[in-house]
Amino acid sequence: MLENFFQYLQFEKRYSRHTVISYKTDLTQFSDYLQIQYEIIDISKATHLMVRSWFVSLIENKISARSVNRKKTALKTFYKFLLKQGVISENPMTKIITAKTSKRLPTFVEEEKIFEMLDHPVLKTTDEFIIKRDHLILEMFYATGMRLSELVNIKEGDIDLYNLTIKVLGKRNKERLIPFTDHLKVIITDYIEIKNKKIENVEGDYFFVTPKGKKVYQKLVYCLVKYYLSFVTTEDKKSPHVLRHSFATHMLDHGADLNSIKEILGHANLSATQIYTHNTIEKLKTVYKQAHPKA
Repeated sequence: MLENFFQYLQFEKRYSRHTVISYKTDLTQFSDYLQIQYEIIDISKATHLMVRSWFVSLIENKISARSVNRKKTALKTFYKFLLKQGVISENPMTKIITAKTSKRLPTFVEEEKIFEMLDHPVLKTTDEFIIKRDHLILEMFYATGMRLSELVNIKEGDIDLYNLTIKVLGKRNKERLIPFTDHLKVIITDYIEIKNKKIENVEGDYFFVTPKGKKVYQKLVYCLVKYYLSFVTTEDKKSPHVLRHSFATHMLDHGADLNSIKEILGHANLSATQIYTHNTIEKLKTVYKQAHPKA
């Protein structure tokens, strides 16, 4: 039953490997709880009271409301699947209320700091290939707003230098085209030139590779972004997602409409993109307080 559900997530819903693993973890934890507290082995036999008691125990153990809600989503998806398959006749999740979460504004870096990082980086190596590769990675994150998982999987044929677009494979295996500027084209061309010169055998036609021609892995990219961001921001978060947030925030600040940003970021719903309006509103509040005579 559980295995069928995970295959459904992977092949029909096209959830990412990371999401499927998270759902497995959540459902395993809930199954263990049912066995310990209620001596129930079959997870499909759970009632809404049992589900609610599990959530209460999580909150009592200082699990954040955000994490509890993620587990609720996993259970909600699972029991909807069982209902659809005719395994159960009543969904225990219909009576469960979502835990309240505090709104977290996306962490972003100011424009001048981003420009400082890109134009005057504190280099961590003297290897010309790595310098150009890492510079392009930073520029590409900020120029396109793509996700880490999308960037590491780009292949040579995904980049169209004539039409200035990059094809990426987003969440649930959805392809989208992201436009880029002539400025990024120059940096891409420089990288391709030195890559062709220095790297003999490239694994799987991947665009971003190590000096040995192997596909770059996510931790490598994460660490290099963290390294360069550490010189321009004191924020706790220093990840590729911060560059994604910075891209969206700066685009909005310069007049881009939400729908366009939504399409570029690959968001399924506009509500996911609207979080960036909060940053703009906070910025307006600051300007208002500084400028209004009675503020």
